[in-house]
Amino acid sequence: MITKSIPNLCTLFNLGLGMLAILLALNDNYSLAAIMVIVAMLMDGLDGRMARALNAQSELGKELDSLSDLVSFGVAPIVIMYDMVFRDINPVLAITASLIFPMCGAMRLARFNVKAGVPGYFTGLPIPAAGGVLATLSLFHNEVSTPYMVISTFIVSYLMVSQVKYPNFKKVGIPKKALWLAPVVIVAAVVIAIMFPDQVSKLIFVPLALYALYGFKQNIRKLMRRQRQTRQDDDNPSKESLR
Repeated sequence: MITKSIPNLCTLFNLGLGMLAILLALNDNYSLAAIMVIVAMLMDGLDGRMARALNAQSELGKELDSLSDLVSFGVAPIVIMYDMVFRDINPVLAITASLIFPMCGAMRLARFNVKAGVPGYFTGLPIPAAGGVLATLSLFHNEVSTPYMVISTFIVSYLMVSQVKYPNFKKVGIPKKALWLAPVVIVAAVVIAIMFPDQVSKLIFVPLALYALYGFKQNIRKLMRRQRQTRQDDDNPSKESLR
């Protein structure tokens, strides 16, 4: 019974980290708040793998995971971004960007729960990656101007609800014999991250941003392909239209 509860405990820990990130952001501790979002990502990746390794998958776990993800990766990152960057811009624009992001995240999670995806791929940018990008991007507020921050928020929000296919690394399992190593690795990662919160957060931003940009590039390529096809259809009318 206890073994079957381990994945759900990891999910609840993910939720707790999201709430902690919000509280830290409200107390102006943004670097540590971003670290909490990153650690929540680790927990989110761990709970599913543990569930599969322990044969403890359930509908309860699936729903709990979505609710936790919405807080940790939909609400917490935008609170960090708003408190750190959006507070001083046009209120309408700030509120719009702050509402759009969690709404798109909620749509992304709901679609994931009810719609079968392509094996090996996610449809749309996963909300943990989107939240990680936003939380770590906010730390570059001195290097990146506010308009680019707003535009990035809208782009990441769109990518979550897009039809772009992203590689799914969650299916990479953990052997049962290696399960005991997972908490050790996470604790070590947390200790290092807390010791160097600003540096670690900015470093993690790079692979997350590249992952998100992969989908953006694919989306542009698909759009260009569609326009090219439309142009070809216009240049080569069908036989039916020539009669």
